[in-house]
Amino acid sequence: MDLLSIKDPSFLKDMTIDELNELSADIRRFLIENLSKTGGHIGPNLGVVELTIALHRCFNSPKDKLLWDVGHQSYVHKILTGRAGQFSTLRQYKGLCGFPKTAESEHDVWETGHSSTSLSAAMGMAIARDLKKEQSYIVPVIGDGALTGGMALEALNHIGHEKKNMIVILNDNEMSIAPNVGALHNVLGRLRTAGKYNWVKDELEALLKKIPAVGGKMAQTAERLKDSLKYLFVSGMFFEEMGFTYLGPIDGHNFEDLFEQLQYAKKTEGPVILHVITKKGKGYRPAELDTKGTWHGTGPYKMETGTLIKTLNQPPAWSALVSETARRIARTDERVVAITPAMPVGSKLLGFAEEFPDRMFDVGIAEQHAATVAAGLATQGMKPFLAIYSTFLQRAYDQVVHDICRPNLNVFIGIDRAGLVGADGETHQGVFDIAFMRHLPNMVLMMPKDENEGQHMVYTAFQYDEGPIAMRFPRGNGLGVPLDKELQQIPIGSWEVLKEGRDAAILTFGTMIPLALKAAKTAEKQGVSVKVVNARFIKPMDYDMLLSILQSGMPILTIEEAVLKGGFGSAVLEFAQEHGCFDHVIERMGIPDRFIEHGSVDLLLEEIGLTEEDAVRKIMAMKPIKQKRA
Repeated sequence: MDLLSIKDPSFLKDMTIDELNELSADIRRFLIENLSKTGGHIGPNLGVVELTIALHRCFNSPKDKLLWDVGHQSYVHKILTGRAGQFSTLRQYKGLCGFPKTAESEHDVWETGHSSTSLSAAMGMAIARDLKKEQSYIVPVIGDGALTGGMALEALNHIGHEKKNMIVILNDNEMSIAPNVGALHNVLGRLRTAGKYNWVKDELEALLKKIPAVGGKMAQTAERLKDSLKYLFVSGMFFEEMGFTYLGPIDGHNFEDLFEQLQYAKKTEGPVILHVITKKGKGYRPAELDTKGTWHGTGPYKMETGTLIKTLNQPPAWSALVSETARRIARTDERVVAITPAMPVGSKLLGFAEEFPDRMFDVGIAEQHAATVAAGLATQGMKPFLAIYSTFLQRAYDQVVHDICRPNLNVFIGIDRAGLVGADGETHQGVFDIAFMRHLPNMVLMMPKDENEGQHMVYTAFQYDEGPIAMRFPRGNGLGVPLDKELQQIPIGSWEVLKEGRDAAILTFGTMIPLALKAAKTAEKQGVSVKVVNARFIKPMDYDMLLSILQSGMPILTIEEAVLKGGFGSAVLEFAQEHGCFDHVIERMGIPDRFIEHGSVDLLLEEIGLTEEDAVRKIMAMKPIKQKRA
């Protein structure tokens, strides 16, 4: 079938099972070929081809609301709603978003990037539907990994209590990004082997109706027998005890089973959970054989072999640099413990886990829990390392405030993917952490200029014993600088002058240092001498150095790959005001007050005015003011 000709999903209702199977094969070929060029979340989408087709055949989107929990699995949905022609631009600047996007299509009714939100959103939609006396189906699709998130469990509790009509699709592929962990995962494992409970229940009920009742006693016995059968066939009855009708488990790649159970679910009053077993990566051998999460999301690859296309001889990845330094320190300090909320692969902690299996904890998609577990460890004299993406740390904000900072506990937070991350877009850009961490009492916040300084900062964090300390580091690879053999402590709050200058000063850190040095060099050629400072400690700042710069009268330009409001530049302005420097020229560069969409980092930096040329213009505009003050 020509997938580019699809305008909306209505054509599915007239197709035979054989035609739908052919369509499934066409979609898989399309995804494998296109994602080999652009990269993307191939494993999750290959696993939901039949499920997505079945949902669009059995329901009428957008009147019926289909909600994709994380959004990693929405590519097939996008194809069936008329966006196949845009896949050459997937996750590229101004191109097709890798997640559901309401601005793209009326069929995208819920925007998702972080997991475990779909059930709460679906509950809100169901309440609104009933208050407005409308008729529609609400169908959230949530993975077994996302179901471990606390927010999802809170929603299950509320939905089961309110008894709203809703059909929850539990897409169980036994993996999130990495293999799932936890007691709930084990419950689902038992359900997978339990067989079709509802078929047995219905057969039993029909049989009992044929037996003449002998007073109320037989009826009571029958009810007890049915209840006993529930517990026999479905271990724990977790979902039914929470108020849901449980259907399944069924084969998520079998159209007959999907159609039968979806129609049954549509006729059932109250909330329903349809447990669907799918194979992540189905139809592409390299993705099917993946056990570590490599094919959850990839860059470009060779379609014929599945070989990932990578640049040779790259410097170490930042995540690896940080985790391997922690691993090195753990060899001589038994107090070091690593914690991750379901990101052992992305945070490069597999080596740590292999060497120290008793000191590495993947807590599942549970960022709040991860933060407070770290706090609990710290109360007992351990040295917890919480490895977490910047965008996911947002979810644990209250725990950082209440459980880590308030009691001033020695927790080391490694803030991965800090700054712009590119293709994953606005839900994943790690640009808010400075603004929401800088104002917290007791918090130390730092960011290294390169991987050598990075390893020393990790060592500094583990040596620090006066409270919480966090280190930001970007996505991607380091600069390739030589690494010192001996780890060294860096004085807390100390800055570093990278280039001397007399006419202006640039204060920056991390990924913006190369930009600052280039801008200073260009300005030098135009007659302006620029001092460049590695402001590696965002909090506390190097107050002595900052005060000396202010007293010199040099205009200051701050540059940060983070939001301007409440950021590092704001801290410099606050300090200047506190020290009476009311007329000092201070300019700021950073992320403007809006969400930054997907695209290559270089193009995004250009769009928001965070380039060498922009910095030079700022510096040259400050020069006349400096001369006037002199």
